[in-house]
Amino acid sequence: MIVGVRSLAVRWTAIVPVVAVVLLALTWGSHLPAAVVPLVTLVLAGSVLAAVHHAEVVAHRVGEPFGSLVLAIAVTVIEVALIVTLMADGGAKTASLARDTVFAAVMIACNGVVGLSLLVASLRHGIAVFNPEGTGAALATVATLATLSLVLPTFTTSKPGPEFSGPQLTFAALSSLVLYGLFVTTQTVRHRDYFLPITRQGEVITVDDHAHAPSTRTAARSLGLLGLALIGVVGLAKGVSPTIEAGVAAAGMPPAVVGVIIALLVLLPETIAALRSARRDRVQTSLNLALGSAMASIGLTIPAVALASVFLSGPLVLGLGPVHMVLLALTVVVSSLTVVPGRATPLQGGVHLVIFAAYLELAVTP
Repeated sequence: MIVGVRSLAVRWTAIVPVVAVVLLALTWGSHLPAAVVPLVTLVLAGSVLAAVHHAEVVAHRVGEPFGSLVLAIAVTVIEVALIVTLMADGGAKTASLARDTVFAAVMIACNGVVGLSLLVASLRHGIAVFNPEGTGAALATVATLATLSLVLPTFTTSKPGPEFSGPQLTFAALSSLVLYGLFVTTQTVRHRDYFLPITRQGEVITVDDHAHAPSTRTAARSLGLLGLALIGVVGLAKGVSPTIEAGVAAAGMPPAVVGVIIALLVLLPETIAALRSARRDRVQTSLNLALGSAMASIGLTIPAVALASVFLSGPLVLGLGPVHMVLLALTVVVSSLTVVPGRATPLQGGVHLVIFAAYLELAVTP
């Protein structure tokens, strides 16, 4: 019976990503009829679950922190492609799309995913434990990237409005790539042990003993299906966005809410994977996923849109407004206080979730 259930799980996680890509190809560029939206939403949800499954297979084969890095980069690369595509199609009305998407990813990851992970782990196991050296390095990189790319454009004077001049944008793009490259090298080569889960006695967990590692062939198959699933998630999320836009407009909410909803859909695979790790008392893996996603979102998106801006018409608005800068500063301060002890209680998780709730509230009622 158990073997049959596992076989069924393997089959549907292989079928759904293919169905998602086929459905995406059939519906790309067309307005979805109301009768098709429920089907697309169902396949989208299945793709999210399939992506989580295949990401965990790959992560178990390659080990941490490579596993969480694979999922973070895969999601972000596809998200960047979606942003550039929308900017090419949207013209001037998408001038702030990159900024809004990146900031939404940072707030979702650093407050939503981190808060839920700490809350789940501490409620289930009494206290959430993680490595402050690795988590602190990730947080410092995220804070620096966010400030250089999203805060400074508001205060520069070379161009009117919250925009970078050409040389400034080039510097921000190169800085993002350098910092992200340095972090990945630190995470995977020089100080890999800083990013591995630890026990309550502070010992590094180098081997996950809950199951045998899958074969190389199985991991390679899951890596390919992970890519298909993520393409389906991002593409189908774009497909249902007109329906979301209509619902948001009918509810009288600002258009920025659409970006938040789509960002939530796109980051669902990482969120579910992070919560599963938190339940297994692997909080470091959860934090690797959350902060890695925020970092990759900035470190890969800004260089991509900087390059795309050479070929695209219209302005590129990157600078945040006062309210969002306050929320970003609060996030950095609170995250620093959370990281320093290397341990967290439900209180810290609750504080991050309240900040995330404030971000959502101000997105709905600015």
